[in-house]
Amino acid sequence: MPSHRQLRVRELLKRQIGEAIRREIPSDQAGIITVNDVAVAGDLRLATVYISILGSAEQQRTGIGLLRRNRTRLQGLVAKAVILKYTPQLRFVIDESVARGNKVLEIIAELERNSPAT
Repeated sequence: MPSHRQLRVRELLKRQIGEAIRREIPSDQAGIITVNDVAVAGDLRLATVYISILGSAEQQRTGIGLLRRNRTRLQGLVAKAVILKYTPQLRFVIDESVARGNKVLEIIAELERNSPAT
């Protein structure tokens, strides 16, 4: 279980990374990028940023590409906003949990439609 400090750092990073993405990455090219969660290593040197991108498949590909290419710039902006001994290295990962959750809900709705009324 993460420590209280790690939880605070995660929430602070989540907020600041989202703000940096909103300012730096154009939504017309990359779709709407949302930071769903941030997982921080125990030593706070690595942060895995779980994102979701709303938009077309092309916008999603462009969005993740822009995030990965601009990682150091975003990391620098976060370093200015969040004062830590070491700024975590950011790693962007597409969060599939929302899509999986929607798929499960669709399956449940389909089962309810096809089941006989009792």
